[in-house]
This record gives sequence, structure tokens and C-alpha cells, in this order.
Amino acid sequence: MVYHPNVHPLTFEGKDITLIGTAHISKESADLVSQVIEETKPDTVCVELCQSRYDSLTQKKKWENTDLLKVIKEKKAFLLLSNLLLASFQRKIGQKLGIRPGEEILQAIRSAEAAGALVHLADRDIRITLSRTWRLMGFWKKTKLLTEILSSVWEVEEITQEQIEEMKKKDVLDALLSEIGEVLPEVRRILIDERDQYLSHKIRHAPGKRIVAVVGAGHVPGILNSWSQEVDLASLEQLPPKGKLGKILGWGIPAFIVGLILFGFFYSGMMATAEMVKWWTLTTAVLAAAGAAVAFGHPLTILSAAAAAPFTTLHPLIAAGWVSGLVEAAIAKPKVKDFESLLDDIASVKGFWRNKITRILLVVVFTNIGASLGTFVAIPLMLKVLA
Repeated sequence: MVYHPNVHPLTFEGKDITLIGTAHISKESADLVSQVIEETKPDTVCVELCQSRYDSLTQKKKWENTDLLKVIKEKKAFLLLSNLLLASFQRKIGQKLGIRPGEEILQAIRSAEAAGALVHLADRDIRITLSRTWRLMGFWKKTKLLTEILSSVWEVEEITQEQIEEMKKKDVLDALLSEIGEVLPEVRRILIDERDQYLSHKIRHAPGKRIVAVVGAGHVPGILNSWSQEVDLASLEQLPPKGKLGKILGWGIPAFIVGLILFGFFYSGMMATAEMVKWWTLTTAVLAAAGAAVAFGHPLTILSAAAAAPFTTLHPLIAAGWVSGLVEAAIAKPKVKDFESLLDDIASVKGFWRNKITRILLVVVFTNIGASLGTFVAIPLMLKVLA
């Protein structure tokens, strides 16, 4: 038995389970994982991965299969960009520490194969986790989340040696999510707390009598707290329905704008109506175009954002970013080399804008932010015309 503060011996229904809390970018953690598996000789090794994350770690060409057009049409650009931002944070810290992110998970997989043990994927599908997060958050909270992650990624450049040493002692990504969770409690509940319960259940019910489980250190307290609790996996894998308030606002704001224009026509005449339409068109078009420009979109992409915004902001099922993103994708035409260099490019802020994949996602996100800002700027200007 290996005695270490990050190694926790547990039992469940006759099974001997060794829980290892690791830092995802610590060489010491990778060495500890190798030592425990070699000495324990388990039947099964559980890892904090879902199938898609397992594939991205073990298959170098995983990103080449990404269908960007499908991502944009299904309105998942926010999700993919957030995932890449988190990966960027890990990768940059990993470069500071001189170790590949996820090395301890890869070591667990290699050691399991060497020991003839089964590799058991114990984490919830990342797409479900992010989708649950997105479904329970409004547009502005989504923007706030991206801002928090972006600021954390940029702050890595100024990290001190003392902070680096402290990061070696814990799971850095979970520490980042915990900090964000203080600002957005619903994010912590879904990204951390729910996954603690999910991991606990999957580890307890993994096949075999001797089991080693490798998880981020940030999950260990939650797993231990929920170790003896029954967990309803079905509820944790279910996507919550879209909120009624979101639907009401989605249709209510466009209805209010149209009603405002009609009111101006009947009670103030054609001149007032034309003035209101002018302000609506200008504010939504200019700010949506500004968003596409901030993302370094092609000139035609910027024009498409400006042309689409006055109309798409009046229809909740279509987004200006969808239009500009599709135009940018058609013009930029990402090549295999863009997918191959993606993980290296996201390690720097400049790389996010240079890589065609992430630039397309930035075009979608910033165009939508600009168009939404335009909506809220236009309303008081239109009311002022009536006044």
C-alpha cells in the first residue's frame, strides 16, 4: 500500500478502491499514479475522462473531425470556445511547469494497459456538462463566464514562481473553475459538485475487485462526501428544459420593438417611424459589425454582420453571429494544418485570433455580443424619438 496524502483507500461492497487525487499538470502526480498502479495491480483503473475527452487525449487527429458548420448552426460556438479557453489555460500552465496537461491521466492509461487492467471512463460527457451549464445560464452570464475565463488565461503570463509552486500541489483547472464558481454559483454546482457525485457513483460501480481511481484533487472532497450516497445518474445526464423567462424575453423583446415602431407610425407619423427604424438599424448593425471586427473577421464577414443584425435581432431563432460565422467559415476555409496547430495556437492570446478555427468561433461570439448590445442601446434611442 502506497502511503501518500493524496492517496485514499476506500471500500464498497467488497471492493478495494484506491482513490488518487492529482494535479492535471504535475509530474509528481504522474509518477504517483504509475507507482500506485504498479504496486496495487488493479483489475480496473478509473480515470476522470468521458469518451470525447479520452479521444482528444489519445487521438492526435481528433480536432480534424470537428464540423464547424454544424457547431455554428446548432448554436454551440459558445460551448466550443469555452472548452478551448479552458484547454488553453491548462496548456499555458503546463508550459510554465514543463509538463503536458493531462500527463497523469495518460500515465494512468499506460500503466493500466501495462498491468492488464481495464480502463474505465468515470466522468460525465463534457458535452452534457457544458450544455447543462449553458441551458441554465442567460446570455449575459454566458458572456460573464467567458470574460472570467479569458481574464484567467491572460493573467497566466504574469504568474510568479511562488504561484507556480502552489499550483503543483493542486488541480489547477478545478481551482480555476472554483474561482469562477464564486462569481457564478450555478457554474460550480454543475461543473464541480454534480461531477463529484457522478464520479463517486461510476467509481463505486466500476467492474473488478481491486480498483484504482485517478481524479483531479479538487474532486476528492466531494467524492468522499458523496461516497455513501445514492446518485441518480439519469437526472445528472438530463438536459434541463429551456427556461420560460428566456422564451418570453426571446420573443417579447422583438415583439416590443415591432410594437414600438407601429406605435410610432400610428401616433407620431412616418417621420418618427423612419427615425426609429434608422436608430434600430444603425445601432444593431454598427455594434454587430464592431464585434466581427474585434474578432478580425474578413471585411465581407463584417459587412454580413452589419446586414444581418437588424433582422436577426428581431427573430429569436436566428443569430447575427450564425450568419457572420458561416460567411467567415466560407471565406477562411480552415485547412488540416489549422486543426493540427489548434492546441498550440490556443496557448497564446494571439494564437486564438491567428488560428482560423478559433477566429471563426470568436466571430460568432463577438458578433452576437455586439448585436445584443445594439438591441439594448437602440431601445432608449427609439423611446427618445417618441418623447
